[in-house]
Amino acid sequence: MKKIQLFIILLSMGVSTQSAIAQRHGDRYKPTVYMVAIEETDTLYDCPMQAAAARQSMAAQMARDGFAMTQREGFQQVHNPQFIFSTSNNRFSLGIGGYVNLRTSYDFKGAVNNIDFIPYDIPMTTTYSNRQRVMMDATTSRLFTKAVINTSTIGQITTFVDMDFRGGEEFSYTPRLRSAYVSLLGFTAGRDVTTFCDLQAAPLTVDFQGPNAYNFNFATLLRYERSFYDNHFKFGVAAEMPNVSGTYGENFAPIAQRVPDFPMYFQYAWGSNRQSHFRASGILRNMYMHNLTTDQNTSLFGWGVQASGRIETCEFFTLYFNGIYGSGITPYIQDLTGSGLDFTPNPENAAQIQTMPMWAWQAAGQINIIPTKLFASGGYSAAYVDKKNGFYAENEYNRGTYLFGNIFYQATDNLRLAVEYLRGSRKNMNSEKATANRASIMIQYNF
Repeated sequence: MKKIQLFIILLSMGVSTQSAIAQRHGDRYKPTVYMVAIEETDTLYDCPMQAAAARQSMAAQMARDGFAMTQREGFQQVHNPQFIFSTSNNRFSLGIGGYVNLRTSYDFKGAVNNIDFIPYDIPMTTTYSNRQRVMMDATTSRLFTKAVINTSTIGQITTFVDMDFRGGEEFSYTPRLRSAYVSLLGFTAGRDVTTFCDLQAAPLTVDFQGPNAYNFNFATLLRYERSFYDNHFKFGVAAEMPNVSGTYGENFAPIAQRVPDFPMYFQYAWGSNRQSHFRASGILRNMYMHNLTTDQNTSLFGWGVQASGRIETCEFFTLYFNGIYGSGITPYIQDLTGSGLDFTPNPENAAQIQTMPMWAWQAAGQINIIPTKLFASGGYSAAYVDKKNGFYAENEYNRGTYLFGNIFYQATDNLRLAVEYLRGSRKNMNSEKATANRASIMIQYNF
């Protein structure tokens, strides 16, 4: 009975606690923590209420610290949850959170044939049906759960699962699993953003896709990461499920892949909170297919390198950048993902097949007009596919560009408003060009 009474007291105390979200720009993270059980033991306190309050305060702060220490910053990363349920000994803490996000956009002087602003999908011929387009989209709203487990044998374990509603056709609001992973001892296993992506190398955008030279894509993976020398240095290496997108022609056919992709990186960070960094990354691939002429399986080697970073020059300005070069790496350049350009038949000999050389870069800056409340971002991004023995088709993609500018306003701890302008272009191998424009507004409420 005493245990039940103590639980009720603590629950009521937890409900009355003021919660606040940890915002990206420095607000204090102090969510409401609900203690799911308190074992009654002998204490030095004369008053059971004082003992209960002291235990709750200590355990709640330990739970907050555990979530804050495992928070991951960067592109499309969620805030820590406002509500945490924790055991009395803080061995297990579970947080639940998410946000509602509504984007309203208007395409003009060329409408992109995609819910996101992807230059690859700009129509090359203007017709009555693709001059303008209005959209209202809430499919990027998110739900997530995060658990932090403290063990005496292997240390801290973190699990994370999140979802949005981008799993089906446009505007179908089909649930989609984004991430589902467990992290311990430097290892991460499950589904997460590819290791080749530098999460802090791109600024926030209203557009869900982001700069077309960026590489925010998900992969099923096994990864190892380690920081050393007071967190100045960090490296990571992973084996990831391959996603091959090639043009096979008449003499080749797709088969199941046999070798994972191997991304890796090495990073140097500086600043009082290691808020600036430079990262060098690489990716190795071996893409399998079947040769119909010889009736044998064969493979092509793909590779890529990347330089990326985030440099906080002062409290009011931050620089973001990344540059990529490689061959047969379309899953690692956003504009080219799913384009069928990892490889194509050799234009000079259809019995041969070849990887396509490609490169991309983006640079952006963020001005903190009122730190933690109002900031503006702008930047330019471009992706290219080079010719190799000529080109496979005249309407084959050659170049895409992405220009953006936006303003974000943090109205309250939980409410964020934004406006954005986008301009993109596409150029084909035959020099045919087309452009598109998009104006967007966004409202997001975290819970």
